[in-house]
Order: sequence, then structure tokens, then C-alpha cells
Amino acid sequence: MAEFGVQAEKRRRNEGIVINDEWPGYSLDLFSYPAHYSGDLDCVIVPHGVIMDRTERLARNIMDDLGDHDIVVLCVLKGGYQFCADLVDRIKVLSCNSNQTIPMRVHFIRLKSYLNDQSTEDLHIVGADDLSFLAGKNVLIVEGIVGTGKTMETLLKHVEAFRPKMIKVAGLLVKRVQNRSTCVPDFVGFEIPNRFVVGYALDYNEYFRDLNHICVISESGKKKYKI
Repeated sequence: MAEFGVQAEKRRRNEGIVINDEWPGYSLDLFSYPAHYSGDLDCVIVPHGVIMDRTERLARNIMDDLGDHDIVVLCVLKGGYQFCADLVDRIKVLSCNSNQTIPMRVHFIRLKSYLNDQSTEDLHIVGADDLSFLAGKNVLIVEGIVGTGKTMETLLKHVEAFRPKMIKVAGLLVKRVQNRSTCVPDFVGFEIPNRFVVGYALDYNEYFRDLNHICVISESGKKKYKI
């Protein structure tokens, strides 16, 4: 019973901060952001400072669960690169200032399945043809955003084929969408409404990666950068 209680507590701790569907977001006037995106955004849904605080907490959770394990961090580009960099930095700081330590290697792969604001069935995995070095290793996949979970399911199956010892997933954002798979990250930053968000390396046709906050793109912004 005690073991079950511990596992339940871990699940609650790692489920993430829930942002309700009714949340209107913060006014853009309250924050600094690049002037070239004026008119392209509706609101700030997660400010940069909150992202950083939550990332530090996730680093502590990962240390608690995986401390003293050698891990290979598999960073999913391009949307996950900023989250991965900040998460790894905070794990390194914690490793240097505690008795626990996580020796880490970082490898980069790229997933591409979006056209404009729609996910497509055509998923490309770049840089993952030979992941044989993952055999017998503990793997932490770091992703910026998870929607239906189908893309993550495909990636997990691909990684599992190389027979790692363990796979954990850290996702900064998880969208509440219909028909979401049971594939949910082990470590979640924020659960957000089903709105198209950009910033903090998340893009819309390669724009908005230079935005520090996570924001909701406006309809005019979608039209402006549509391909």
C-alpha cells in the first residue's frame, strides 16, 4: 500500500500545471516581446519566468526519479531545443550541488509533421536512423509540446526498437485534445487548452522561435506566415 501511495504521489507531481480552457491569458501589454510580432499574437499563455521556474522543478523531479543513473537525453528538434537546453542546465546545477548526480549525453533528432497549424500523417524522423548506441541505456526524451500523442507513440516505438534499458519522456506542454492517446509524458510542465501556441522555440512555419514567452498566435498571424 505504501508503494502504491508513493507511485500515486509521483504521478500527481509529474502531471503538470493545468491551465484551464477558460483562461484568457495575459495581456501582451504586460510583457516585452519582439516588435516585429505586433498584431501576430493574441495573448501570453505562459510567461518566460514561469517556464523557467517550472523547468527547475521538473529538473528536481527528474533527479529524484533518475538520480545516479547514466542517461542519454534525446532532444526533439526543433521545438524542444530551448526546453531541453534549460532543463539540462538545471539538472547539471543540481548534480553539482547534491550527493545525487546524473551523467548525461545529449543526442538530437528532428520530428516534422506540421503544415501551417495542422498536424499531418506524414511524419519525418531525422537523425534517428541508427540509434544503436541507446542499447541498454536509460533514455530521457525531451519534447517541447505533445498534442494527440500519436507522434510521440511513433517515436517511442522507433526508440524501443534499439532496446534501451528504460525510456522516460519530459514534455514542456501537453495539449488537451480529443482522441488523445494514452501516451503522456512522465514529466509534464503544463497542460494547456487546445490552442496553437508559439514561442520558446515553438514555431509556426519557422517563425516565433525567437519569442521568449509561450503565446497564442492570432488569426492574422496565421494568415501572415501561412505557406
